[in-house]
Amino acid sequence: MARTLSRRPDERINWVSSVPFLAFHAVPLLALVTGITQKAVVIAAVLYGVRLFAITAGYHRYFAHRSYRTSRPVQFVLALVGTTAAQKGPLWWAAHHRAHHRFSDTDDDIHSPQKGFWWSHVGWILCDRYSATDLSAVQDLARFPELRFLDRYNAIGPWSLAVLTVLVGGWSGLIVGFFGSTVLLWHATFTVNSLNHTVGTRRYATADTSRNNPVLALLTFGEGWHNNHHHYPASARQGFFWWEADLSWYGLRVLHGLHLVRDLREPPPATLVANRIKDGEFDLGMFRAGWRRAGAVVSRSCSTWAPAARSARGAMAGRKAALDATLQAKRQTLEEFVTAAQQAAEDLARAAKHARRGIASTTDS
Repeated sequence: MARTLSRRPDERINWVSSVPFLAFHAVPLLALVTGITQKAVVIAAVLYGVRLFAITAGYHRYFAHRSYRTSRPVQFVLALVGTTAAQKGPLWWAAHHRAHHRFSDTDDDIHSPQKGFWWSHVGWILCDRYSATDLSAVQDLARFPELRFLDRYNAIGPWSLAVLTVLVGGWSGLIVGFFGSTVLLWHATFTVNSLNHTVGTRRYATADTSRNNPVLALLTFGEGWHNNHHHYPASARQGFFWWEADLSWYGLRVLHGLHLVRDLREPPPATLVANRIKDGEFDLGMFRAGWRRAGAVVSRSCSTWAPAARSARGAMAGRKAALDATLQAKRQTLEEFVTAAQQAAEDLARAAKHARRGIASTTDS
């Protein structure tokens, strides 16, 4: 039966192993003791910007989607700086993000908001199920031993940076500059998984619930154009039009001018105008999400029939057989209808995804 997505038993949050992550959030409060120096604020701003670029342009657009090419030394630097954001290693990050795109808003999506806002924002990180790196999903990256090293020993980057902030900015540099900016960076990144699938507008009909949000785009250096991204994930540019600010794209253009990166991919002209909702395209992603919610309501309604039936049987013992038959027939009819509609939606989603891939391959060639 259609329903809101449920979590597996191994997707329960491990509160014991999550203690360091949760405690990390309390450390910036020590600024009440150390004070907040001007140097610490500058350190925090610089670290936020540099590491966010390493996550958005490096971990996401390069390692997860290979939307441009670069040399092996630059690839290593992107990975190394990315580890300082304390979001694990480049192979772990890319493998899980590729899984998200492969199964967006389905039972196999690792952080779908259909499983709850808290889950999509941070809960999925705190369970044991997704702690390991699936190297089979990133074989193109795993062939580099230096990337495997950074992925395995990803704690080297952030703690080395923490020591550096103490040396440069003192205790305030550590508390505000490192810990404070890291917490802000975490939640800016997490909003793409949570808010960018729940708040904003949709230009393209995709098989998921991705949205474009200009505020989140500024906060995340362009990642907030999430509906654009799910429409054409291979693009290094996520602000598809000139008025859509995409700071990571601007940074990549600078690196391209310095010959540090090359072959920056942009959406082909045909892709920019394909599958627009305003042109009448069926918004399959929102239909699926709405149908799951409707299915959940039906499921809850069905579950209330049993107590009602027992009460009614006590008052009308003579009509027991007829009442049972009626309730069973109604429940079965509703379940069959909801299941059939959900299956049709899933079939449409797969067909639409295959069609978009065909259009993308045609326009790229």
